Amino acid sequence: MTTLSNYFYSLSQTPHRLRKRMLATWTPDQEFNQVRQRSGADMKRKLNWYDLVALGVGGMLGVGVFVTTGPVALHQSGPSVFISYIIAGISALLSSLCYTEFAVQVPVAGGAFSYLRLTFGEFLGYFGGANILMEYVFSNAAVARSFTEYLSFAFGENNPNVWRVEVHGLPKDYNMLDFPAVALILLLTLCLCHSTKESSILNLIMTIFHVIFFGFIIVAGYCNGSAKNLVNPKGIAPYGVRGVLDGAAIVYFSYIGYDSASTMAEEVKDPYKSLPIGIVGSVLITTLLYCLMALSLCIMVPYNKISEKASYSMAFLNIGWSWASNIVGAGASLGIVASLLVAMLGQARYLCVIGRARLVPSWLAKVHPSTGTPLNATIFLGFCTASIALFTELDIIIELISIGTLMVFYMVANALIYRRYVITGRTPPLHTLLFLFLLSITSLCFSIVWKFKQQWWGLVLFGGFMITIIVFFQHMVPCDINLVQQQYGHCWYVPFMPWPPSMSIFLNVFLMTTLKTLSFQRFAIWSCFITMFYVLYGVHSTYQAEETENLDGVNQVVMNLSVPNLQTKVEIQVH
Repeated sequence: MTTLSNYFYSLSQTPHRLRKRMLATWTPDQEFNQVRQRSGADMKRKLNWYDLVALGVGGMLGVGVFVTTGPVALHQSGPSVFISYIIAGISALLSSLCYTEFAVQVPVAGGAFSYLRLTFGEFLGYFGGANILMEYVFSNAAVARSFTEYLSFAFGENNPNVWRVEVHGLPKDYNMLDFPAVALILLLTLCLCHSTKESSILNLIMTIFHVIFFGFIIVAGYCNGSAKNLVNPKGIAPYGVRGVLDGAAIVYFSYIGYDSASTMAEEVKDPYKSLPIGIVGSVLITTLLYCLMALSLCIMVPYNKISEKASYSMAFLNIGWSWASNIVGAGASLGIVASLLVAMLGQARYLCVIGRARLVPSWLAKVHPSTGTPLNATIFLGFCTASIALFTELDIIIELISIGTLMVFYMVANALIYRRYVITGRTPPLHTLLFLFLLSITSLCFSIVWKFKQQWWGLVLFGGFMITIIVFFQHMVPCDINLVQQQYGHCWYVPFMPWPPSMSIFLNVFLMTTLKTLSFQRFAIWSCFITMFYVLYGVHSTYQAEETENLDGVNQVVMNLSVPNLQTKVEIQVH
């Protein structure tokens, strides 16, 4: 009864607590020391730069290239699908640059959640973290279910549901129970609970085999195909520039996963050197492999004869290599395991740091003293992922995953500009906020004109205005790199500011506008849900945690002051 009355009292204080907590920020020193200590034991620094490269590549090289390349070549880009991958890779590279500067300056495990909380305050950090967690859990469940499908292809089965159990009493899309997917998730959860280094070694081995498998497909395609297929029957870009760009928006989601490397910042031996190599290097390697894979497919088969389903398997059948379709299934299954391992590694670290901030129950933040892993967060999210993967066909929420991820990437790019110019550069915040607002509005207008195929002059107008405001901001609001070096030392930082994060903002807005209206409606519902959770639980939990720590700090100061006084009194009495 007392607990319930205390909660109702807390609810009555919600407006006051929201005003105090929503925009509350932390300094990097507080994040390193005061907040990190809430986990108890520290995570163990055992990872090198090549571990991060393998984690980034393993996280991205899942089934995306097998699922998206064929349909995009057939319906959007034609043989120029490799150019779509290059454009998407540039967008991913720009976002990865933003992540890299934050990760080097704030090497903690929270990724986008920590970066946004340090820059824009508690609520936007929580909003970004909740969206990343949603993307991780749902996409991991979907990937685990696709593992069952590709594994069945590897054993020569053509029915993707052959290893699933149908339950007639459950509604459609929830009635195919996938026990192999659940077993895979639970097995990986146990592995991740044991040790991060051993999990990284396992991922490194699987990623090496997966890259060799990619190499087999690329070489086989070039040896058995014809360069004439790149220009026949209607040229290299039969759907024009619009088709290439629309294709880039679809294949971009094959790159999601590079942010997992940034969540390992607390477990890297030399974060200032290893993080830039790991994050940026993994994006560049993945882009090269994706482009070569796309070219291989279009060389083997003319774009108008590419199968929409199982494109690579059908391409090998067309050249008379029926046995190779089984290898495609086996290789895709291996890639799924590697990407799932990396994603589950990253999701646990996100939840651990959100728990440190007291936005979710604090027991989720605990790090096991012997293994150095966030044990509770790993087990909890493993159970959630396995539960969803058991029942749910997740095609209906794939675009919800995409819009949530793009929104977080957009927010991180904004945060980098604001942090570099206002917090580190000490310029008036109004100038930077006005620039970010105009840049976002202009990007949105350009994207809407493109989406609805309006007059070409609209693209020229908004594109020209966007370039103008970036040039004007660069000239009028200087970025003093000496201040950055004074505060963080000679560490890695994004060059040519503000162009890379500005282009990242534009591309993320552009890609979001290519999604369907239904995905925005579902995103709005999800946003309302996580906002209600923050209002009903998160803000009160963080407020009480901060009040308790402040009170403990005051008591400690009083104790430190009182002890010398007591010693003085004793000395006086003795004399």
